[in-house]
Amino acid sequence: MKQIEQYSCFVGTQSVWEHFSHSLNCQMKFAIYLPKQAGNQKLPVLYWLSGLTCSEQNFITKSGFQRYAAELGVIVVAPDTSPRGADVPNDDAYDLGQGAGFYLNATQEPWAKHFKMYDYIVDELPDLINAHFPTNGKQAISGHSMGGHGALTIGLKNPDRYASVSAFSPIVAPSQVPWGQKAFLAYLGENAQDWQIYDSVELIKQGKKLPHILVDQGLADQFLNEQLKLNLLEQVCETHGQNAQIRYHEGYDHSYYFIASFIGEHLAYHAKRLAA
Repeated sequence: MKQIEQYSCFVGTQSVWEHFSHSLNCQMKFAIYLPKQAGNQKLPVLYWLSGLTCSEQNFITKSGFQRYAAELGVIVVAPDTSPRGADVPNDDAYDLGQGAGFYLNATQEPWAKHFKMYDYIVDELPDLINAHFPTNGKQAISGHSMGGHGALTIGLKNPDRYASVSAFSPIVAPSQVPWGQKAFLAYLGENAQDWQIYDSVELIKQGKKLPHILVDQGLADQFLNEQLKLNLLEQVCETHGQNAQIRYHEGYDHSYYFIASFIGEHLAYHAKRLAA
């Protein structure tokens, strides 16, 4: 691993590291915030998954989470959203290829060699973080938009790994919306049954369950009706007994202004469950 950035922030340190990922077959970057408590004790980790077009930079520069992580004593890790590099396949569109990994394991060419973001987030990155930083083994996961989709599906498929799961403006039923359909067709192929293991609504229908889910959604979000469809998550949670708090907020859109407004509540939500 190589550290490429470090800044003092709320008496802790915000840094960015680069390493070779065996899951993704390329160099990857992740950001990590270490509060001052990490100097003398092991702490829990919150993994944050960002959305389409984002890198490891968006969350750490726009959300203001560091203030709350410092107060609560939580390490926060924000990886990049896809494999990167000249040898990694890409697409001219913003919603496919680099910057659009969708937190799945691609099975189709030319994507299969590099696009294994599910394995990277679930296994490789936590192993790396636990080996090099003062963690106590407890972890939570959250994310925004495509990253909200990633947090929900990864949490539902691995309930024993995460003390808590939350999301902002998540793509909850990617099999039923243009963003997800485009990505799934390219990465996973034409068999729609293969898509279901990366679809939160379908996973809950299949009986996957978490102790609780927290979701925040802005009602002025330009993607709500076509791409996010939070009503489908509400319906399936009610039908299948999934405990969820889905909060709607007047006037808020899909931007980091929305995330910054409520990230403190999400950090407190996770810190409480990580301490249990």
